[in-house]
Amino acid sequence: METVTIGATPIELNALIYVAEECRFFANNGVQVVFKDYDTGIAAVNGLLKGEVGIALASEFVIVGKSLQKQDVLGLATIDKLMIYYIIARADRGIKSTADLKGKRIGVSRQTITEFYLGRMLELNGMRIEQVTLVDTKVSDMAGAIAGGDVDAVVTWEPHVTQIEQQVGSTVIIWPVQSGQVAYWNIVATEFWIRNHPELAYRFLRSLAQAEEYIIQNPAEAKVILQKRLKLNDTYMATVWPQNQFSLSLDQSLIAAMEDEARWMIKHSLTRERTIPNFTDYIYIDGLKAVKPEAVRIIY
Repeated sequence: METVTIGATPIELNALIYVAEECRFFANNGVQVVFKDYDTGIAAVNGLLKGEVGIALASEFVIVGKSLQKQDVLGLATIDKLMIYYIIARADRGIKSTADLKGKRIGVSRQTITEFYLGRMLELNGMRIEQVTLVDTKVSDMAGAIAGGDVDAVVTWEPHVTQIEQQVGSTVIIWPVQSGQVAYWNIVATEFWIRNHPELAYRFLRSLAQAEEYIIQNPAEAKVILQKRLKLNDTYMATVWPQNQFSLSLDQSLIAAMEDEARWMIKHSLTRERTIPNFTDYIYIDGLKAVKPEAVRIIY
């Protein structure tokens, strides 16, 4: 039995992880998992780079940012494809459409994928991100910021969207902010960790492959596991379950999304780099290829 500490935001995107633990797939494969909670994916990856955890869970945007900084991060697999990000605006501040966001104060967790989605949404609606005032806001502070009037809108994700809607009520208007672009929730580790734990990485991924099969065969039971773990009610589960695709994958579309996000970072001077990396260099395919070869669809 080997132990691995997972740095993660406690959220339904981790369904494969929670099912693998509850159904003892980790234990049966000789893996013991310990969780360390973080507010965001980038915080979890920062913890990874500090040696606080062995594995972190984060969006592809975080991998892009760390790659541009030439830091030691590798994506092992995507465990969820999702559409859960929204912009929540105060209608009583004169915001009725996206055009009304011009000149407004918008709370966003900087350097997370929400900043990219906001910028992309504004561009698609004929605006620039420089035409709004970004207020760096912790996810846990979003509800208080918009309810108290410190910001005119926030960009966040479930379950915070539902919590804010319940707290602020009819004074808010909510729009999807992803502009149809799916996000990827990924297992992230360092090359150093993988080099020293190749068998553990394999057994970890094997456990998740078994969890994926369990979810396919037993969706109702998987929902119960997730609900009990995160204390979610039936209404919330009915809303968010269809917004997620819980499966192990490494798709070419992941690379395309990362390249798109890197171009956006470069354009907006969020990095000193001027060229887009070869993101296949920041993906570790051997583990998933050994566990579930048909799930690896990246072109090298």
